[in-house]
Amino acid sequence: GKDIARNDEGLQKEYQKALRYFNTDDVIGSPYSIYYYHINSQIGGSEGLESFRKDLAEREISLILDYVPNHVAIDHLWTLEKSDVFVKGTIEDLMQKPFEYFSVGDDVYANGRDPNFPPWTDTVQINAFSQDAREKARNTLLNIAEQCDGVRCDMAMLMTNKIFKKTWGEKVGNEPETEFWEQVIPPIKEKFPNFKFIAEVYWDMEWELMQQGFDYCYDKKLYERLANENAERVKEHIQADWEYQKKLLRFIENHDEPRAVSVFGEEASKAAAMIVLTLPGARLIYEGQMRGYEIKVPVQLRRNPTEDDNLDIIEFYEKLLQALPGDELTNANWSLCKALPINGDDRSYKNLVAYQWWKDTKRRMIVVNYSLRPSKAHIQIENIDYGSSKWQFNDLISEQNYSYFGDNLSKNGLYVELAPWKGHIFDVKKIY
Repeated sequence: GKDIARNDEGLQKEYQKALRYFNTDDVIGSPYSIYYYHINSQIGGSEGLESFRKDLAEREISLILDYVPNHVAIDHLWTLEKSDVFVKGTIEDLMQKPFEYFSVGDDVYANGRDPNFPPWTDTVQINAFSQDAREKARNTLLNIAEQCDGVRCDMAMLMTNKIFKKTWGEKVGNEPETEFWEQVIPPIKEKFPNFKFIAEVYWDMEWELMQQGFDYCYDKKLYERLANENAERVKEHIQADWEYQKKLLRFIENHDEPRAVSVFGEEASKAAAMIVLTLPGARLIYEGQMRGYEIKVPVQLRRNPTEDDNLDIIEFYEKLLQALPGDELTNANWSLCKALPINGDDRSYKNLVAYQWWKDTKRRMIVVNYSLRPSKAHIQIENIDYGSSKWQFNDLISEQNYSYFGDNLSKNGLYVELAPWKGHIFDVKKIY
Protein backbone atom coordinates (compact mmCIF):
# COMPACT_ATOMS: atom_id res chain seq x y z
CA GLY A 1 0.00 0.00 0.00
CA LYS A 2 2.81 2.40 0.83
CA ASP A 3 4.57 1.75 -2.50
CA ILE A 4 1.34 2.29 -4.42
CA ALA A 5 0.69 5.57 -2.61
CA ARG A 6 4.25 6.72 -3.32
CA ASN A 7 4.13 5.92 -7.04
CA ASP A 8 0.65 7.24 -7.91
CA GLU A 9 1.16 10.17 -10.32
CA GLY A 10 -2.08 11.92 -9.40
CA LEU A 11 -1.30 11.74 -5.69
CA GLN A 12 2.25 12.99 -6.32
CA LYS A 13 0.78 16.29 -7.50
CA GLU A 14 -1.39 16.51 -4.37
CA TYR A 15 1.59 15.77 -2.11
CA GLN A 16 3.67 18.51 -3.70
CA LYS A 17 0.79 20.94 -3.50
CA ALA A 18 0.41 20.27 0.23
CA LEU A 19 4.07 20.11 1.27
CA ARG A 20 6.62 22.66 0.08
CA TYR A 21 9.56 20.36 0.78
CA PHE A 22 7.97 17.03 -0.04
CA ASN A 23 9.97 13.80 -0.19
CA THR A 24 8.88 10.18 -0.57
CA ASP A 25 9.50 9.42 3.11
CA ASP A 26 6.53 11.68 3.87
CA VAL A 27 4.19 9.09 2.31
CA ILE A 28 3.18 6.35 4.74
CA GLY A 29 0.20 5.00 2.81
CA SER A 30 -3.55 5.43 3.07
CA PRO A 31 -5.21 4.88 6.47
CA TYR A 32 -8.11 3.43 4.49
CA SER A 33 -5.96 0.58 3.16
CA ILE A 34 -6.07 -1.44 6.37
CA TYR A 35 -3.87 -4.48 6.89
CA TYR A 36 -5.18 -5.35 10.34
CA TYR A 37 -7.33 -3.66 12.99
CA HIS A 38 -4.98 -3.33 15.94
CA ILE A 39 -3.43 -0.44 17.86
CA ASN A 40 0.03 0.49 16.63
CA SER A 41 2.71 0.10 19.29
CA GLN A 42 4.15 3.48 18.22
CA ILE A 43 1.15 5.16 19.83
CA GLY A 44 1.08 2.93 22.89
CA GLY A 45 -0.74 -0.17 21.69
CA SER A 46 -3.95 -1.36 23.34
CA GLU A 47 -2.83 -0.21 26.78
CA GLY A 48 -2.09 3.26 25.47
CA LEU A 49 -5.50 3.54 23.83
CA GLU A 50 -7.21 2.26 26.98
CA SER A 51 -5.44 4.91 29.06
CA PHE A 52 -6.31 7.62 26.53
CA ARG A 53 -9.96 6.55 26.45
CA LYS A 54 -10.09 6.66 30.25
CA ASP A 55 -8.70 10.21 30.24
CA LEU A 56 -11.33 11.22 27.67
CA ALA A 57 -14.14 9.64 29.69
CA GLU A 58 -13.12 11.65 32.75
CA ARG A 59 -13.72 14.74 30.60
CA GLU A 60 -17.04 13.35 29.30
CA ILE A 61 -15.59 12.87 25.81
CA SER A 62 -16.31 9.75 23.76
CA LEU A 63 -13.76 8.09 21.49
CA ILE A 64 -14.85 7.42 17.89
CA LEU A 65 -12.64 5.33 15.60
CA ASP A 66 -12.72 4.75 11.84
CA TYR A 67 -14.00 1.52 10.33
CA VAL A 68 -13.71 0.78 6.60
CA PRO A 69 -16.34 -1.81 5.59
CA ASN A 70 -15.89 -1.76 1.82
CA HIS A 71 -12.28 -2.91 1.47
CA VAL A 72 -9.01 -3.88 3.15
CA ALA A 73 -5.36 -3.65 2.08
CA ILE A 74 -4.30 -5.73 -0.92
CA ASP A 75 -1.85 -7.66 1.27
CA HIS A 76 -4.43 -8.47 3.95
CA LEU A 77 -4.16 -12.00 5.35
CA TRP A 78 -7.74 -12.79 4.31
CA THR A 79 -6.54 -12.91 0.69
CA LEU A 80 -4.73 -16.15 1.57
CA GLU A 81 -7.95 -17.84 2.67
CA LYS A 82 -10.12 -19.92 0.37
CA SER A 83 -13.48 -18.20 0.79
CA ASP A 84 -15.84 -15.76 -0.90
CA VAL A 85 -14.94 -12.85 1.39
CA PHE A 86 -13.71 -10.80 -1.58
CA VAL A 87 -15.04 -10.00 -5.05
CA LYS A 88 -13.14 -12.18 -7.48
CA GLY A 89 -12.29 -11.70 -11.12
CA THR A 90 -10.90 -13.79 -13.95
CA ILE A 91 -7.60 -13.88 -15.79
CA GLU A 92 -9.37 -12.02 -18.59
CA ASP A 93 -10.39 -9.27 -16.14
CA LEU A 94 -6.79 -8.97 -15.00
CA MET A 95 -5.45 -8.79 -18.55
CA GLN A 96 -8.05 -6.29 -19.76
CA LYS A 97 -8.25 -4.13 -16.62
CA PRO A 98 -4.88 -4.35 -14.81
CA PHE A 99 -5.68 -1.26 -12.73
CA GLU A 100 -8.94 -2.76 -11.46
CA TYR A 101 -7.83 -6.30 -10.62
CA PHE A 102 -4.76 -8.00 -9.14
CA SER A 103 -3.67 -11.55 -8.42
CA VAL A 104 -2.63 -13.46 -5.31
CA GLY A 105 -1.29 -16.84 -6.37
CA ASP A 106 -3.89 -18.36 -8.67
CA ASP A 107 -6.68 -16.07 -7.48
CA VAL A 108 -7.72 -12.78 -9.11
CA TYR A 109 -9.32 -10.14 -6.90
CA ALA A 110 -11.05 -6.83 -7.59
CA ASN A 111 -9.70 -3.61 -6.16
CA GLY A 112 -12.05 -1.75 -3.85
CA ARG A 113 -14.12 0.93 -5.53
CA ASP A 114 -16.86 3.50 -5.56
CA PRO A 115 -18.90 2.97 -8.77
CA ASN A 116 -18.41 6.59 -9.82
CA PHE A 117 -14.61 6.67 -9.58
CA PRO A 118 -11.53 4.61 -10.51
CA PRO A 119 -10.65 1.83 -8.05
CA TRP A 120 -8.50 2.30 -4.98
CA THR A 121 -5.54 0.26 -6.21
CA ASP A 122 -4.09 -0.31 -2.74
CA THR A 123 -7.23 -2.19 -1.60
CA VAL A 124 -9.19 -5.39 -2.24
CA GLN A 125 -12.99 -5.29 -2.50
CA ILE A 126 -14.96 -7.07 0.22
CA ASN A 127 -18.01 -9.01 -1.02
CA ALA A 128 -20.91 -7.44 0.87
CA PHE A 129 -23.19 -10.33 -0.15
CA SER A 130 -20.91 -12.96 1.41
CA GLN A 131 -22.01 -14.42 4.74
CA ASP A 132 -18.34 -15.05 5.58
CA ALA A 133 -17.58 -11.38 4.96
CA ARG A 134 -20.51 -10.29 7.11
CA GLU A 135 -19.35 -12.55 9.94
CA LYS A 136 -15.82 -11.14 9.71
CA ALA A 137 -17.26 -7.62 9.79
CA ARG A 138 -19.25 -8.44 12.95
CA ASN A 139 -16.21 -9.94 14.65
CA THR A 140 -14.04 -6.98 13.67
CA LEU A 141 -16.59 -4.52 15.01
CA LEU A 142 -17.05 -6.47 18.25
CA ASN A 143 -13.31 -6.17 18.79
CA ILE A 144 -13.34 -2.44 17.97
CA ALA A 145 -16.36 -1.85 20.23
CA GLU A 146 -14.40 -3.11 23.23
CA GLN A 147 -11.89 -0.30 22.70
CA CYS A 148 -13.96 2.79 21.87
CA ASP A 149 -17.42 4.35 21.99
CA GLY A 150 -18.38 4.36 18.32
CA VAL A 151 -17.25 4.08 14.73
CA ARG A 152 -17.37 6.30 11.68
CA CYS A 153 -18.09 3.87 8.85
CA ASP A 154 -16.30 4.94 5.69
CA MET A 155 -18.52 5.11 2.57
CA ALA A 156 -21.20 3.09 4.35
CA MET A 157 -23.70 3.20 1.49
CA LEU A 158 -21.41 1.11 -0.74
CA MET A 159 -22.40 -1.97 1.30
CA THR A 160 -26.16 -1.64 0.75
CA ASN A 161 -27.66 -4.31 -1.48
CA LYS A 162 -28.78 -1.99 -4.27
CA ILE A 163 -25.49 -0.07 -4.52
CA PHE A 164 -23.33 -3.17 -4.24
CA LYS A 165 -25.33 -4.94 -6.94
CA LYS A 166 -25.19 -1.86 -9.17
CA THR A 167 -21.42 -1.69 -8.74
CA TRP A 168 -20.54 -5.36 -9.28
CA GLY A 169 -23.45 -6.88 -11.19
CA GLU A 170 -23.15 -10.55 -12.11
CA LYS A 171 -19.81 -10.97 -10.33
CA VAL A 172 -21.58 -11.06 -6.95
CA GLY A 173 -24.73 -13.00 -7.82
CA ASN A 174 -28.17 -12.31 -6.40
CA GLU A 175 -28.92 -9.89 -3.59
CA PRO A 176 -29.33 -11.52 -0.17
CA GLU A 177 -32.65 -11.15 1.64
CA THR A 178 -31.14 -8.98 4.39
CA GLU A 179 -29.01 -5.87 4.18
CA PHE A 180 -25.35 -5.94 5.21
CA TRP A 181 -25.84 -3.41 8.00
CA GLU A 182 -29.01 -5.07 9.28
CA GLN A 183 -26.94 -8.18 9.93
CA VAL A 184 -23.82 -6.43 11.21
CA ILE A 185 -25.09 -3.69 13.54
CA PRO A 186 -27.58 -5.50 15.88
CA PRO A 187 -25.05 -7.93 17.45
CA ILE A 188 -22.78 -5.02 18.35
CA LYS A 189 -25.68 -2.99 19.75
CA GLU A 190 -26.84 -5.99 21.77
CA LYS A 191 -23.50 -6.28 23.54
CA PHE A 192 -22.66 -2.55 23.57
CA PRO A 193 -26.04 -0.72 23.59
CA ASN A 194 -24.48 2.76 23.82
CA PHE A 195 -22.04 2.17 20.97
CA LYS A 196 -22.62 4.66 18.12
CA PHE A 197 -22.59 3.99 14.39
CA ILE A 198 -21.88 7.01 12.16
CA ALA A 199 -22.28 6.62 8.39
CA GLU A 200 -20.29 8.52 5.84
CA VAL A 201 -23.05 8.48 3.23
CA TYR A 202 -23.94 10.35 0.04
CA TRP A 203 -26.43 10.08 -2.87
CA ASP A 204 -29.50 10.94 -0.74
CA MET A 205 -29.27 7.63 1.12
CA GLU A 206 -29.16 9.06 4.65
CA TRP A 207 -32.68 8.01 5.66
CA GLU A 208 -32.16 4.53 4.22
CA LEU A 209 -29.07 3.97 6.37
CA MET A 210 -30.80 5.38 9.43
CA GLN A 211 -33.45 2.70 8.92
CA GLN A 212 -30.69 0.09 8.71
CA GLY A 213 -29.40 0.99 12.16
CA PHE A 214 -27.12 4.01 11.98
CA ASP A 215 -27.26 6.57 14.78
CA TYR A 216 -25.95 9.43 12.62
CA CYS A 217 -25.41 10.04 8.91
CA TYR A 218 -23.29 12.63 7.11
CA ASP A 219 -25.32 15.61 5.89
CA LYS A 220 -23.60 16.24 2.57
CA LYS A 221 -26.69 17.96 1.18
CA LEU A 222 -26.43 20.75 3.75
CA TYR A 223 -22.73 21.14 2.95
CA GLU A 224 -23.49 21.47 -0.76
CA ARG A 225 -26.27 23.99 -0.21
CA LEU A 226 -24.07 26.09 2.06
CA ALA A 227 -21.17 25.92 -0.39
CA ASN A 228 -23.07 26.44 -3.63
CA GLU A 229 -26.55 27.82 -3.00
CA ASN A 230 -28.35 30.38 -0.83
CA ALA A 231 -30.18 30.84 2.46
CA GLU A 232 -33.55 29.89 0.97
CA ARG A 233 -32.18 26.51 -0.10
CA VAL A 234 -30.60 25.99 3.31
CA LYS A 235 -33.94 26.70 4.99
CA GLU A 236 -35.71 24.23 2.70
CA HIS A 237 -33.31 21.51 3.81
CA ILE A 238 -33.63 22.11 7.54
CA GLN A 239 -37.44 21.94 7.39
CA ALA A 240 -37.19 18.14 7.25
CA ASP A 241 -38.80 15.94 9.89
CA TRP A 242 -37.29 16.04 13.39
CA GLU A 243 -36.62 12.28 13.43
CA TYR A 244 -34.44 12.79 10.36
CA GLN A 245 -32.80 16.06 11.45
CA LYS A 246 -31.65 14.77 14.81
CA LYS A 247 -29.67 11.94 13.19
CA LEU A 248 -27.71 14.06 10.72
CA LEU A 249 -24.03 14.88 11.18
CA ARG A 250 -23.34 18.44 10.02
CA PHE A 251 -19.99 19.68 8.72
CA ILE A 252 -18.30 22.27 6.51
CA GLU A 253 -14.95 20.48 6.35
CA ASN A 254 -13.65 16.91 6.43
CA HIS A 255 -10.72 14.89 5.10
CA ASP A 256 -12.28 14.55 1.63
CA GLU A 257 -13.23 18.19 1.10
CA PRO A 258 -11.06 21.27 0.56
CA ARG A 259 -10.54 23.40 3.65
CA ALA A 260 -13.60 25.45 4.62
CA VAL A 261 -11.82 28.79 4.34
CA SER A 262 -10.71 27.96 0.78
CA VAL A 263 -14.25 26.88 -0.23
CA PHE A 264 -16.37 29.53 1.46
CA GLY A 265 -13.96 32.38 2.11
CA GLU A 266 -13.18 33.45 5.66
CA GLU A 267 -16.35 35.39 6.48
CA ALA A 268 -18.79 32.99 4.81
CA SER A 269 -17.07 30.06 6.53
CA LYS A 270 -17.91 31.65 9.88
CA ALA A 271 -21.57 32.01 8.91
CA ALA A 272 -21.67 28.40 7.69
CA ALA A 273 -20.03 27.20 10.91
CA MET A 274 -22.56 29.12 12.99
CA ILE A 275 -25.35 27.27 11.19
CA VAL A 276 -23.95 23.72 11.19
CA LEU A 277 -22.84 23.85 14.83
CA THR A 278 -26.21 25.05 16.15
CA LEU A 279 -28.57 22.75 14.23
CA PRO A 280 -30.03 19.49 15.58
CA GLY A 281 -27.95 16.37 15.17
CA ALA A 282 -24.24 15.73 15.55
CA ARG A 283 -21.52 18.19 14.56
CA LEU A 284 -18.14 17.48 12.98
CA ILE A 285 -15.21 19.88 13.34
CA TYR A 286 -12.17 18.82 11.34
CA GLU A 287 -8.57 19.10 12.52
CA GLY A 288 -7.24 22.57 11.70
CA GLN A 289 -10.68 24.00 10.87
CA MET A 290 -10.77 26.15 14.00
CA ARG A 291 -7.32 27.55 13.18
CA GLY A 292 -8.34 28.63 9.69
CA TYR A 293 -5.96 26.32 7.86
CA GLU A 294 -6.27 26.51 4.08
CA ILE A 295 -4.24 23.57 2.71
CA LYS A 296 -5.99 20.23 2.15
CA VAL A 297 -3.64 17.46 3.28
CA PRO A 298 -3.76 14.06 1.52
CA VAL A 299 -4.42 11.28 4.03
CA GLN A 300 -1.36 9.37 2.79
CA LEU A 301 1.05 11.92 4.29
CA ARG A 302 2.62 11.55 7.71
CA ARG A 303 2.92 15.30 8.36
CA ASN A 304 1.06 18.53 7.75
CA PRO A 305 2.44 21.67 6.17
CA THR A 306 3.34 24.57 8.42
CA GLU A 307 0.54 27.13 8.32
CA ASP A 308 0.06 30.31 10.27
CA ASP A 309 -2.88 30.33 12.65
CA ASN A 310 -5.68 32.66 11.60
CA LEU A 311 -6.20 34.54 14.86
CA ASP A 312 -9.53 35.97 13.74
CA ILE A 313 -10.87 32.47 13.01
CA ILE A 314 -9.54 31.17 16.34
CA GLU A 315 -11.25 33.97 18.26
CA PHE A 316 -14.50 33.36 16.37
CA TYR A 317 -14.59 29.64 17.19
CA GLU A 318 -13.73 30.28 20.84
CA LYS A 319 -16.80 32.50 21.11
CA LEU A 320 -18.97 30.19 19.02
CA LEU A 321 -18.21 27.08 21.06
CA GLN A 322 -19.01 28.91 24.29
CA ALA A 323 -22.30 30.15 22.80
CA LEU A 324 -23.60 26.77 21.60
CA PRO A 325 -26.69 25.37 23.33
CA GLY A 326 -25.28 23.28 26.18
CA ASP A 327 -26.37 20.91 28.92
CA GLU A 328 -29.14 23.24 30.03
CA LEU A 329 -30.85 22.59 26.69
CA THR A 330 -30.41 18.81 26.60
CA ASN A 331 -33.56 17.24 25.09
CA ALA A 332 -34.76 20.72 24.21
CA ASN A 333 -37.30 21.58 21.52
CA TRP A 334 -36.18 23.03 18.21
CA SER A 335 -38.04 24.94 15.52
CA LEU A 336 -37.49 27.30 12.62
CA CYS A 337 -38.41 30.95 13.07
CA LYS A 338 -40.12 33.02 10.40
CA ALA A 339 -38.27 35.97 8.88
CA LEU A 340 -40.71 38.62 7.64
CA PRO A 341 -39.95 41.67 5.47
CA ILE A 342 -39.45 45.09 7.02
CA ASN A 343 -41.46 46.61 4.15
CA GLY A 344 -42.83 45.57 0.79
CA ASP A 345 -39.75 46.63 -1.16
CA ASP A 346 -37.08 44.92 0.95
CA ARG A 347 -36.40 41.33 -0.06
CA SER A 348 -33.30 40.90 2.08
CA TYR A 349 -35.30 39.04 4.74
CA LYS A 350 -34.94 35.94 2.55
CA ASN A 351 -31.21 35.91 3.34
CA LEU A 352 -31.75 35.28 7.06
CA VAL A 353 -31.72 31.77 8.51
CA ALA A 354 -33.39 31.78 11.94
CA TYR A 355 -34.32 29.07 14.44
CA GLN A 356 -34.53 28.47 18.17
CA TRP A 357 -33.93 25.95 20.93
CA TRP A 358 -36.10 26.08 24.04
CA LYS A 359 -36.79 24.12 27.20
CA ASP A 360 -38.85 25.41 30.12
CA THR A 361 -37.67 29.02 30.61
CA LYS A 362 -34.38 28.52 28.73
CA ARG A 363 -34.32 29.76 25.15
CA ARG A 364 -31.54 30.16 22.59
CA MET A 365 -32.22 31.84 19.24
CA ILE A 366 -29.89 31.79 16.22
CA VAL A 367 -30.12 34.25 13.31
CA VAL A 368 -27.56 34.20 10.48
CA ASN A 369 -27.34 36.43 7.43
CA TYR A 370 -26.19 33.89 4.89
CA SER A 371 -25.52 36.28 2.03
CA LEU A 372 -23.16 38.86 0.52
CA ARG A 373 -25.45 41.80 1.27
CA PRO A 374 -26.72 43.53 4.42
CA SER A 375 -30.06 42.03 5.41
CA LYS A 376 -32.85 42.78 7.85
CA ALA A 377 -36.15 41.29 8.95
CA HIS A 378 -38.69 40.92 11.71
CA ILE A 379 -38.20 37.49 13.28
CA GLN A 380 -41.24 35.73 14.68
CA ILE A 381 -40.58 33.23 17.47
CA GLU A 382 -43.02 30.37 17.98
CA ASN A 383 -44.17 29.00 21.32
CA ILE A 384 -43.46 32.10 23.36
CA ASP A 385 -45.86 34.31 25.30
CA TYR A 386 -44.29 37.76 25.45
CA GLY A 387 -47.18 39.33 27.32
CA SER A 388 -46.42 42.88 28.46
CA SER A 389 -43.10 41.88 30.04
CA LYS A 390 -39.71 43.27 29.13
CA TRP A 391 -37.38 40.85 27.36
CA GLN A 392 -33.63 40.77 26.99
CA PHE A 393 -31.80 39.34 23.98
CA ASN A 394 -28.17 38.80 24.94
CA ASP A 395 -26.00 38.17 21.87
CA LEU A 396 -23.36 35.67 22.96
CA ILE A 397 -21.23 36.38 19.89
CA SER A 398 -21.01 40.19 19.95
CA GLU A 399 -21.66 40.36 23.72
CA GLN A 400 -24.29 43.05 23.10
CA ASN A 401 -27.61 43.19 24.99
CA TYR A 402 -30.91 44.28 23.47
CA SER A 403 -34.12 44.90 25.43
CA TYR A 404 -37.67 45.04 24.07
CA PHE A 405 -41.20 45.18 25.44
CA GLY A 406 -43.38 42.16 24.89
CA ASP A 407 -46.22 44.12 23.30
CA ASN A 408 -43.96 45.26 20.46
CA LEU A 409 -42.41 41.81 20.04
CA SER A 410 -45.84 40.20 19.83
CA LYS A 411 -46.99 42.69 17.22
CA ASN A 412 -43.91 42.98 14.99
CA GLY A 413 -41.45 40.27 15.95
CA LEU A 414 -37.78 40.85 16.77
CA TYR A 415 -36.12 43.39 14.50
CA VAL A 416 -32.76 42.10 13.24
CA GLU A 417 -30.30 43.83 10.93
CA LEU A 418 -27.09 42.04 10.03
CA ALA A 419 -24.04 42.77 7.89
CA PRO A 420 -23.04 40.16 5.27
CA TRP A 421 -22.18 36.73 6.75
CA LYS A 422 -22.84 37.87 10.33
CA GLY A 423 -25.07 36.28 12.91
CA HIS A 424 -26.54 36.40 16.40
CA ILE A 425 -26.82 33.68 19.00
CA PHE A 426 -29.28 35.15 21.47
CA ASP A 427 -29.83 34.00 25.02
CA VAL A 428 -33.47 35.07 25.48
CA LYS A 429 -34.73 35.97 28.94
CA LYS A 430 -37.72 37.69 30.49
CA ILE A 431 -36.50 40.56 32.69
CA TYR A 432 -39.80 41.25 34.46
